Amino acid sequence: MNEPSGDIKSMTLYHHVDRVVNELRELGKPNDEPLRVGELTPFDQLHYHSTEAVDEAIRATGIGEGSSVLEIGSGLGGPSRYLAATSGAAVTALELQEDHHRMAVDLTRRCGLVDRVTHVCGDFLTHPWDGEEFDAVVSWLALYHIPQRAILLDRCRSLLPVGGFLYAEDLCERRPFDDDEREELASELFANYLPSSDRYRQDLADAGFEVLVCDDMSDDWTAFTRGRLDQYRQQQDRHLRVHGEEVFETMCGFYTTMVRRFSDGKLGGIRVVARRI
Repeated sequence: MNEPSGDIKSMTLYHHVDRVVNELRELGKPNDEPLRVGELTPFDQLHYHSTEAVDEAIRATGIGEGSSVLEIGSGLGGPSRYLAATSGAAVTALELQEDHHRMAVDLTRRCGLVDRVTHVCGDFLTHPWDGEEFDAVVSWLALYHIPQRAILLDRCRSLLPVGGFLYAEDLCERRPFDDDEREELASELFANYLPSSDRYRQDLADAGFEVLVCDDMSDDWTAFTRGRLDQYRQQQDRHLRVHGEEVFETMCGFYTTMVRRFSDGKLGGIRVVARRI
């Protein structure tokens, strides 16, 4: 998968960004009232295990007060806000989708974090960084969207000092997909690069990184997605009241897709921590 296939909006998780507005209304804060980061974490973390995964990145890379961090594929800004609020780091949140970017900017403003989180709307492969440097580059379930892995990793390396960290939780291939499955994954998940874990590790080494951690998250994420779907269905009445039928069916359908994909034993997950050498 070297060339992007389709449009990122083919992935239904990225539909209905206005569901955030519905959740804020449910909180009793539908307008411009100040927000706390913790109020948003139930619905602004689009990866697995919510803020626990961000805590793992902070621990694994030593992010702290004064650190500069770039998040690739920042979505609604949840991980960046939590990271900044928890660690004191200065975070640049890069997101391709303009609707998610705009929502993230507003939520960050309402959380009073504009001095620590800078939102940028753009494509990581082409965005001009103009000599910027970060202590860590982080990403949760976004790098697999990006084709041209050699260029991606070269750009990551160029943004880090020697000893700087790359932390990623990402999708990978456990067993080979056939051509039809790859086409389906390109549409369902906007999957443009799904290597094996061994290939993932080799790509990092070839790009000038020392791989410190390469954890297989496949079984964990299979269980997580099953539990998420069960919980979502159990709260059907609540979700229908807050969001309506269209949003409920869209999210239920996406969660079902992820359970099916992980359960067939071909789609997997990986957590990597690498250091620039």
